[in-house]
Amino acid sequence: MARTQGRSAASRVFVALIAAVVILALLTAGLLLLESQRAARAEAERVTQAVAQTLAHTPDVITGVTADDPTGRLQPLAEDVMADARIDFVTIMDTSGIRITHRDLDQIGKHYLGTIPESETALTEEFAGTLGPSIRTIAPIVDDGELVGWVSAGVTIGSITASALPRILVAVAVAAALVVAGYIGAVLARRATRRVTGDLPAGAVRDTLASAESMRTLGDALRAQTHEHGNRMHTAVALIELGRSDEAVDLLTESVSQSQALVDQVAARTQGDPTVGALLLGKAAQARERGIAWSADIHSDAPRSLLTPIDAVAVVGNLIDNALDAAAAGPEPRWVRVSMTPAPGALALVVMDSGDGVDPALRERIFERGFSTKPADAAGRGVGLALARAVIDDIGGTLELEDGSPTTFRAVLPSGAPA
Repeated sequence: MARTQGRSAASRVFVALIAAVVILALLTAGLLLLESQRAARAEAERVTQAVAQTLAHTPDVITGVTADDPTGRLQPLAEDVMADARIDFVTIMDTSGIRITHRDLDQIGKHYLGTIPESETALTEEFAGTLGPSIRTIAPIVDDGELVGWVSAGVTIGSITASALPRILVAVAVAAALVVAGYIGAVLARRATRRVTGDLPAGAVRDTLASAESMRTLGDALRAQTHEHGNRMHTAVALIELGRSDEAVDLLTESVSQSQALVDQVAARTQGDPTVGALLLGKAAQARERGIAWSADIHSDAPRSLLTPIDAVAVVGNLIDNALDAAAAGPEPRWVRVSMTPAPGALALVVMDSGDGVDPALRERIFERGFSTKPADAAGRGVGLALARAVIDDIGGTLELEDGSPTTFRAVLPSGAPA
């Protein structure tokens, strides 16, 4: 199955990194903007509380509230405070809430629009008054333990937003710096990837990995088969030299019968892939070499999947390698079972193993991330399941780790045959 279309692997790496950096920059900018608004509002609350409480305890304010001309005495003071403290309004009122001072002189003598506490305590709130929505604090004016008036200091929401502008500019600058740094990193990553993969599409890179995995798994299988046959031949020769010919014949007959059973199953599968059949023969020898009981059930009507021979070897080989490693790491009895059966329009491949030494929850998490249950080594092994899942996904198949024990991987591979 040729895969020559699409972007190069280097370009995909570049696009993925740029997308990740842009998302990170937007999230960072958003968080900084939210923090700047929160900080600006908190600062406005502190300022209004400080101004209102200070004025409420100022002697001039306490005596001015009950003077004959309270507005004439307190309006200039309120205007000076608004200018010096950089707040939007200072409203001083009598005990009933009638304004004595106000930024808008026309509002003097009218009732205060905010909340007046029922007890002699300070209150900070957001309220929409004559100047628009604002953060305001109202505090009681007390003279010798008696309430004589109220003072309110406030900052409008518009002023709070304006005060946050420098922080907004900082957030934008940080986001821009992240994008620039990410772009430089993406360019460097694209160059590094291109040095390794050239202009190959991502699918071609994956095919290369599949080819390498296929060669590796076939090589391991053939080496194990050769090693096993060599051992049996040496043992048989030694038995003959010792005059125990019957035992030598039994040993060789057992070897032939074990292999012949699998050969018969593979040969009976009229639609099958001979490459996979050869792989299974090698894996059977590899299992025996590692002291793992091997069982293969190849249904004669099992169809050939849409996988190329290289991809088929990569998928089947990696699933079996994963099972062999898990079984070898688990307790006795150690075994691996493989079955290939027909499914509606597909080939069902099931690989089971006795490797319950791996925690099921951990194995599930490993599988969901697409990695094998064995650690990667210097040769790059340990990512077999990731490759198998990519190959299977490419033809529209599925690979699942079934619940329960024993550990069971089930792959459904479309065959193109009628359902």
